[in-house]
Amino acid sequence: MSVSSRHLVHRWSKRKSMAVGFFVAIICLSFGAAGAQQTKTPRIGVLVASTAAVQKPRLEAFRQGLNELGLVEGKNIYLEHRYADGKPERLPELAAELLRIPVDMIFAVGGTPPAQAAKNATTSIPIVMANVADAVGDGLVASLSRPGGNITGLSTFAPELSGKRLELLKEILPGISRVAVLANHDFQGYGAQSKEVEAAAQALGLRVQPVEVRDGSDLDNAFATVTSRRAGAVMTLSDPVTFSLLKRIVELTIKNRIPSIHLQEEYANAGGLVSYGPSYTNLFHRAATYVDKILKGAKPGDLPVEQPIKFELIFNLKTAKQIGLIIPPNVLARADKVMR
Repeated sequence: MSVSSRHLVHRWSKRKSMAVGFFVAIICLSFGAAGAQQTKTPRIGVLVASTAAVQKPRLEAFRQGLNELGLVEGKNIYLEHRYADGKPERLPELAAELLRIPVDMIFAVGGTPPAQAAKNATTSIPIVMANVADAVGDGLVASLSRPGGNITGLSTFAPELSGKRLELLKEILPGISRVAVLANHDFQGYGAQSKEVEAAAQALGLRVQPVEVRDGSDLDNAFATVTSRRAGAVMTLSDPVTFSLLKRIVELTIKNRIPSIHLQEEYANAGGLVSYGPSYTNLFHRAATYVDKILKGAKPGDLPVEQPIKFELIFNLKTAKQIGLIIPPNVLARADKVMR
């Protein structure tokens, strides 16, 4: 082989080696990029209607549910919290803030307002709701069995609960005739809850006295109204404003020696006389399964909205003693928890 021929062969071999190396490098980079995408740590935006303090036990139950599914905060999942502190008007901006991070999913906490704010903010990012009273009636999902769209989760819808709470009041206070109902009348779910209470009260021969609470500055006036109307008991409805004020509400019921009944267990834990409703810690624990399924590829619109499966009746006997009330033994015997 001539010198020029050997030179051509050498040049061809060198170019071939360079081309092969370049091709291998591209493949490695491609696999590296794919691997990086596969190992990306998901971020969940937690959009909360009320305060961090009142939601702490529920969010701990949510974290526990995630942990049991192998999702550990700070390790293979991140949680970005935003709190509206009982001011629903802040929710749209907080939802937009989460999207700017960006997050891969939104966990809406505190009823309809955060779920609605999240839905208005995005039609593509999955949304898991934790405790919406009437997801269908509020237009969040098409149906419980086939939600459609980008939102699913857990509902607290149980119309009979209002009647059950009023029945409990009648058993505890047989001579009761008037019940003051504390609620934020601007809350999206107020109308449906109010109708349920009115229907149940009529069937039991009770008179309902609505008392509006828009923020903390209303509470003293609200209780002045309750006492002036000689209400025999106070009942709270579910909304972010009253829930964020639960400690102050409980203090005022005890100060005025008025029996109270509530939906959420946090009221009884804080000193409310009675609570009866879904176990919210159970709902939040179950919400973790939705996050897990969606992260594994499930579409929110294909995951049925689930309803409560666990309910709790809680009495606070320390409060009963403070206001001079004795809970009938046959009623107390049905309690799931008694606080002394």
